[in-house]
Amino acid sequence: MSGISKEFFQFAPGQFVDFAGKKYEITHMISVDSVLARDEAGISNRLRIESITAWREPQTPAREVPVAPRDVTNFSEAEWAQAQKRLQAIKPLLENPFRTRAAVQEQAQKFGVNAATLYSWMSIYQQAGSVSALVPAKRGRKQGSRTLGEIQELIIRSAIEDMYLTPQKQLPHVVVEEVGKRCRLAKVATPHANTVRRRIQELDPAHVLRKRGRPDLARNLYDPILGEFPGADFPLAVVQIDHTEADIILVDEVHRQPIGRPWITVAVDIYSRMVHGFYATFEKPSAYSTGMCLARAICPKGDYLASLGVGGEWPIWGKMNTLHSDNGADFRGTVLERACGEYGINLDFRPGGQPHYGGHIERIMRTLGTEIRKIPGTTFSNITERKGYNSEKHSTMTLREFEQYMVDFIVNVYHQRVHSSLHMSPLSQFRVGIMGSVESPGRGVIPIPSDPLRVRLDFMPFFHRTIQQYGVQIDHIHYYDPILDQYINAVQLDNPEEKQEFLFRRDPSDISKIYFLDPVSNCYVPIPYRNLGRPAVSVWEAKDALAKLKAEGRRDTDENLLFHAIDRLRDRVQVSVSATKSARKKDTRNPAHRRVEAPAPVSKKHGAVPRSSPTASMTSPERLLAPIVQNEDIEILPFDEYS
Repeated sequence: MSGISKEFFQFAPGQFVDFAGKKYEITHMISVDSVLARDEAGISNRLRIESITAWREPQTPAREVPVAPRDVTNFSEAEWAQAQKRLQAIKPLLENPFRTRAAVQEQAQKFGVNAATLYSWMSIYQQAGSVSALVPAKRGRKQGSRTLGEIQELIIRSAIEDMYLTPQKQLPHVVVEEVGKRCRLAKVATPHANTVRRRIQELDPAHVLRKRGRPDLARNLYDPILGEFPGADFPLAVVQIDHTEADIILVDEVHRQPIGRPWITVAVDIYSRMVHGFYATFEKPSAYSTGMCLARAICPKGDYLASLGVGGEWPIWGKMNTLHSDNGADFRGTVLERACGEYGINLDFRPGGQPHYGGHIERIMRTLGTEIRKIPGTTFSNITERKGYNSEKHSTMTLREFEQYMVDFIVNVYHQRVHSSLHMSPLSQFRVGIMGSVESPGRGVIPIPSDPLRVRLDFMPFFHRTIQQYGVQIDHIHYYDPILDQYINAVQLDNPEEKQEFLFRRDPSDISKIYFLDPVSNCYVPIPYRNLGRPAVSVWEAKDALAKLKAEGRRDTDENLLFHAIDRLRDRVQVSVSATKSARKKDTRNPAHRRVEAPAPVSKKHGAVPRSSPTASMTSPERLLAPIVQNEDIEILPFDEYS
C-alpha cells in the first residue's frame, strides 16, 4: 500500500522518466502537456506529461518492424527490362561454378560494365534469390524517406494529433501554425508549411475519419466486409433474429375472408444456418413477439411439429451464447433484457449504419420470402410484379395454415438442401457442429430445458403488485386464488413499514389469468379472474374498450364498465365482421376465436405448476400462449401502452 507524498516532480530536459515501463530521457518541452523523450534505443517519442512518472525500472526496447520488398507488379516495364538485362549478363557466370576472373572480365566487356559491377550484381541476386533485386535503385530521395530531423517529425506528428485528428476538425493551416509554435519552444528549425500539409495528406483516411468523429463513415467506406460472422464458430454461438411483414394476404378462420398480411419473426443460427425459432402473428413487431420466438427457439420442437401436423425433425434447441439483432425497440425492453440475462444470453445490437452486419438473417428472410411468393394470395415484393394479380381474391390460407406451410418448408426443404455458402445442408452442418468431424471436434449435445412453460413465462411481460384482501388488481381487473391468502398485506422482512410486492406475469393475448411467482415454491401459479363469469379477453380488446370509455368522458372506470365496453365493441365487430378486413382482424384478437387449448390443471396443494418433461409441448395445454404485445417495457403496463 502506497503512502501519500508531497513531492512535486519537475519535468525538464535531461530528466529520466517512466512511460509504459520503459526508460525515457526528456529532450524537449513542446507544449504545456507533452514532451519529447528518447528511449534507450535512441528512438524519440512524444509523451503526455500526465502519463509519465519518475524512472524506476528499465525494460527492453521494442523491436523494429522490417520493411517488405516491392511487389513485382509495381515495377515499370523499363525497370523490369533493365533487371532482365542484368540477369542475362550474370546468368552464364552463375551457371558456371568454375568461372575465373578472366571470364568475368570478358563478360563485363561484352555488356559494357566493369568486372566489379558484375560481381556486385551476382552477390545481390544470390542474396535476394529474385530478379527484382536487380532492378536499378531510383536516383534521388527514396519513396517514404524524410529529410527532416527526428525531432521535427515528432513535433509535426504531435501537432497533427492534437489539432487535426480531433472532432473539432481544425483546418491544415491551424496545424501549420501550431508546428511553428512548438518548434520555436523546442528550439529546432520550423519545417515548411507544405511539408506539414504533405504529412496530413499522407494520413490514413479511415484513421482521419474516426479521429474526427466519423467512425460510421470510416467503417462503411474502408472496413472490409467479412465473409464469416465473428465468433460463430459452433452451433448457437451466435443467433440472429429479425421480423418482416410477409408478402401474402391471409384469411380469417370463420368466414375465410381476407384479413391482411402477417408478420413473421425468425431466429437463425449463424454457424449452421438452421432456423432456431419461428413465430407468426398479425400484430406488429414487439419485444413480446421476439420473446415468443426465442422461447420457441430454446425449447424442443417435437410437440410443436405434431400440433401443426408437420412431419420431419427439427433437432435444434437450447440457449444461444449471443443474440444479435438490430437496434429497434422491439429487441429492447426490461422483459427481454432480463429474460436473456436470466438465461445467460448476451444481447448484441447491431450499431446503426452497418448494413452488412445482419446479412445472414436478411438472407434467410429473402429465402422465406421467395417461398411465400409461391402461395396463392401473395402480394409479391413490389407493385410491378403484382400487376394484374388480385392478392385478396386468390388468398386462401389462414394464419395457422400459413404457419404449417412455412414450418414444413423450413424443416423439410430449407434444412435439407445444400446451402451455397456451407457446401452442405444446414442440418448436416449442425450435426457436424454437435458431433464433430475428422477435421474438428463437436460441441456436444446441447442441454435441453426441463420446463418449456417456464421458459415461455420468463419471456412474458412482468410487473409487481402487493396482495390485498380482494386479491390483485391489474388495469381495473381483479384476480384471485386462495393461494394468495397467505401473502395478504405481507410486509418486507427488512422494512416492516413497507408492503411486499410480488412478481406476476401476463400473456397479452389472454388476460383472463395472470401468473404468480410463489416465493415459497419458486414456481408460477395461474391466478384467474376474481369473477369467473367474465369472458377471456386480450390486452388489445381491453385497450380499445378503455379508449372508448375515455372518449365518452368516463373517468371513473371500473371492472364492470370495462367489460360492458368490451361486450359492446365485440357486438359491433360481429355486425361488420363479414364486411370489413379491420373488423375481421379485430375478431382474431378474441381468445375464444383462436385455437388455444385450456390451461393445464395446477396443483393447489403444493402451489406449483407441474413440471413438464424434456419433450413437453409448447402448444399443449398452457403452452400455446398466443401472440403479441407492442410495448411491454414494463413494471406495470396500462392498456394504452400495448399499442
